[in-house]
Amino acid sequence: MQAVSNAISQERRHYTPDQSALWDKLSITQKFSATSLNQFGYELAYVRTTNNGKLAIMLCNNNVATVDDDGEIDTAANIVIRS
Repeated sequence: MQAVSNAISQERRHYTPDQSALWDKLSITQKFSATSLNQFGYELAYVRTTNNGKLAIMLCNNNVATVDDDGEIDTAANIVIRS
């Protein structure tokens, strides 16, 4: 049973969600901000729910940017991305 649980955990880490499904999770203000980051090469990677609302995590090479519920962009986010 433990082997099955480990296999499922590993599959979740390598799962790439459909981009349109991720965009659907964003607020309209987040979509505007994320679109502006797209112009600089950032791609929407994850959407996480935090105590302060949803947080969009965007990646460009080794750079990380976040967009909060209000559409505020943080290009110096202190987030560790697992690979």
